Amino acid sequence: MDIELARTFLAIVETGSFLEAANKVYVTQSTVSMRIRSLEQQLGRPVFERGKSGATLTPAGHRFHKHAQALVRCWTQARIDASLPDAVEAALEIGAVPSLWDGFLIDTMPELMQAFPNVAVHGSTVSTETLLSQTTAGALDLAVMYDPRNTVGLTAMQLFEDDFVLVSSDFDTSRNLFEENYVLIDWGPEFRADHLLNFPGIPTPMLQLGIGTLGLNYLKAQPSAGYFPWRVVAQEVETGWLRVIEDAPRFAYAAYAVFADDDPESLPCKAAQLLSAFAKEQFPVTA
Repeated sequence: MDIELARTFLAIVETGSFLEAANKVYVTQSTVSMRIRSLEQQLGRPVFERGKSGATLTPAGHRFHKHAQALVRCWTQARIDASLPDAVEAALEIGAVPSLWDGFLIDTMPELMQAFPNVAVHGSTVSTETLLSQTTAGALDLAVMYDPRNTVGLTAMQLFEDDFVLVSSDFDTSRNLFEENYVLIDWGPEFRADHLLNFPGIPTPMLQLGIGTLGLNYLKAQPSAGYFPWRVVAQEVETGWLRVIEDAPRFAYAAYAVFADDDPESLPCKAAQLLSAFAKEQFPVTA
């Protein structure tokens, strides 16, 4: 299949319009229509329903969507790998949720690069919902995530346990944390479920963020409160810049390195072992 067919398909999914997709992939609308006709002929099924409100996926289109994403990712990575210098022996594709990049994965990069000097490392932020599917499909060599489910055919190596605590940069204890300047940070589906279960009646936070680093920066700029992994805020608590809300519930989630190749000599397995050793050296167990 021509990779441009998959790119064009994804552009329509993103924009909901053949015209907007044409602008996105820098071709005419007639070219977009021609590509989709060709794609539908190859698949033997229509992938879009056309209407006045735009283009929506058919059931066949929904099923093809994840494969189109995988095709484009694999092709993009193949082009990157092929263009690497001759001295590079391999490439390692690592994906993780933002909270595990912050204060962990990014800190392991110097050791990883030193341990594998002839390996090109590409890191990306990936949602929890797609990490396993991308690892299974081969788009990722190594996924770092909380409490993986349905890891059939994959190896899951536990790295450490994250203890999420409620902290505040507001030292006025007379104020209700959840009514004034509470920041809800999206640490993933497990955290969202536990937060809803434990705080069903609080007002909807006016500020919600998807990246923990942004939340911590906000607490520095504005007296406020939010949940963070203890490893990320331990130093700030110890120096007195933040305080822990002791009577608030804590949430613990184990972090794992997940990979498809369980050969002890494989690059993903060796990289996971390095991450595990780094975690054991760096993180205190409790606050």
